[in-house]
Amino acid sequence: MAIFKGAGVAIATPMKENGEINYEVFGKLIDDQIAHHTDAIIAIGTSGEAPTLDDEEHVEAIRFAVEAAAHRVPVIAGTGSNNTAHAVMMSKEAEKAGADGVLLVAPYYNKATQKGLIAHYTTIAEAISLPCILYNVPSRTGSNILPETAAYLGKNVKNIAAVKEASGNISQVARLAEIADGCIDIYSGNDDQIVPIMALGGIGVISVLSNVAPEETHNIAQACLDGDYSTACALQLKALELIRQLFIEVNPIPVKAALNMQGWNVGNPRLPLTELEDAHKETLRKAMIEYGVLR
Repeated sequence: MAIFKGAGVAIATPMKENGEINYEVFGKLIDDQIAHHTDAIIAIGTSGEAPTLDDEEHVEAIRFAVEAAAHRVPVIAGTGSNNTAHAVMMSKEAEKAGADGVLLVAPYYNKATQKGLIAHYTTIAEAISLPCILYNVPSRTGSNILPETAAYLGKNVKNIAAVKEASGNISQVARLAEIADGCIDIYSGNDDQIVPIMALGGIGVISVLSNVAPEETHNIAQACLDGDYSTACALQLKALELIRQLFIEVNPIPVKAALNMQGWNVGNPRLPLTELEDAHKETLRKAMIEYGVLR
C-alpha cells in the first residue's frame, strides 16, 4: 500500500539568524502546507539541510514534524547516509519519533556497487518496520540505483515500498516500471518530470516546488491520478520557468530565498551553502510573480 499518492513537499528547514532551527516557523510552514493540500511532509532531506544537522537536531526536527502534522498527512523522515550503520540508527530513531516512513538517499561519495546497494538497503529496511523509499539522485551521490536493483529490492524486501527517482533519465524510469511488476511505487524526484513519470505509472512527486506552490503542485499530481493528462500537462508546462529558477543554484539555496520572499523568514542555509546571488534573486522573483505565488 502506498505511503502517499500525490505531491509530498520536501520541506525546507527554517533557521534563525544564529543558525538554530526555527521551530515556530517550521510549525507554521507545516500547517500552511497541509491547508493547501500537500499530500505528505518529507522532513529533513536534501531540502531540509540534513547534511549540516547533527544527529540530535535531526531527530528532534523529525519528532517536531510528526507532532506538528498530527496525523493529518504522512510524515516521511530523511534518514539516509553513506554509512549503513548510521542510516540504521537514524531510521530507528525516526521510527521511535512516529514517522510514517523513511527516505533513504543512495550512499554518496563512497559510491556503492549495485551489490553494495542491495546489502545497504536490505540492512536498513530489516532493522525497522517502517516503509522505506529509496532515493536515487546520481547528480548528488555519484551512484545510480539501476532499475534491476530497485526492482529486486521491491520484490525481496517487504518494507521497501518506493523509489524517489531523480536520475532525470526517463528511459531508466520506464525500464523500472517495465520490470517492477508493481512491486515498488515510483515518485518523481524532479519537479519538471512529474507528468512524464506519472504517465509511466508513478504515483506522485517528492517536490521542492511544493514549498512555494503547494496547491499548484498537488493539482499537477492529482490531475495525473485522475487520468486528466491534458490538464496535468498544461499545469506542468506553466510551472517550468519557476522550477528552473528554483534550481538556478544548488537546492535548497533558491527555495529558501523564495520562501523568504513570500515572508516566511526561513533564514539562510547553513554553510557550506550560502545566500542566493542577487542576480538570481531577481530572476527568481520574476518567475514567482509570473507564476502567481508572489505579489
